[in-house]
Amino acid sequence: MTRAIKHKPADGSTHWSSRKLAAELGDISHMTVARIWPKHGIKPHRLEGYLASNDPNFETKAADVIGLYLNPPAHAVVFCVDEKAAIQALDRKDPVLPLYAAFNTRTGEVLGKTAVRHTSAEFVPFLIGIVANQPHCKKIHVIADNLSAHKTKQVDAILAEHTNVHMHFTPTYSSWLGQVELWFAKIERDVVSRGVFTSVTDLKRKLVRYIRHCKKQPKPVKWKYFDPSRRVTSNSNVTVH
Repeated sequence: MTRAIKHKPADGSTHWSSRKLAAELGDISHMTVARIWPKHGIKPHRLEGYLASNDPNFETKAADVIGLYLNPPAHAVVFCVDEKAAIQALDRKDPVLPLYAAFNTRTGEVLGKTAVRHTSAEFVPFLIGIVANQPHCKKIHVIADNLSAHKTKQVDAILAEHTNVHMHFTPTYSSWLGQVELWFAKIERDVVSRGVFTSVTDLKRKLVRYIRHCKKQPKPVKWKYFDPSRRVTSNSNVTVH
């Protein structure tokens, strides 16, 4: 184990997770790794919070999104999309490099691209790219948050031109319902937070390398509703771990 952690993971991540280290070693479980780390003062855990939504249509919108996850339409593809707006190189002193991602909720595959700017105009070509990546006339359901960039006249024009594309929006203050946020959190942990980038070009190269690696080993998110009595509503006071 000591020898293994002296080098970085082969997938381009900046640090090891218990599962990655266990897979690298081959003869030890990730639970054993997780038990060993605390004994040496390593505590890879965190606490996060989010605002409960004040959207009056919270339950209707949430049910629409979750329904696409748990019971997607037949012969259709469902993408959850978003942008990560503030990735920087050279110890966070360079201009930001926005990252756009579309997470295929069935397969776990990710379509990603970087952009020069983070504006409403950048979302339009990204959406067109999603459409171009699918077979002609295949029904495409796109889940996005309530950001104004996702609701422009240009987006409406694309929807009018491509009637097989349908937009679904998460409730206000509920971007956590987007499965793509889990992927963004993963690339933040694996590449961005502890990465050293010598230039914007270097940052872009490492992001693209990670996206290509994810395409080789896609992992869909499996949602289960274990306790229906603990419903999340617009009046919920919630904290996630």
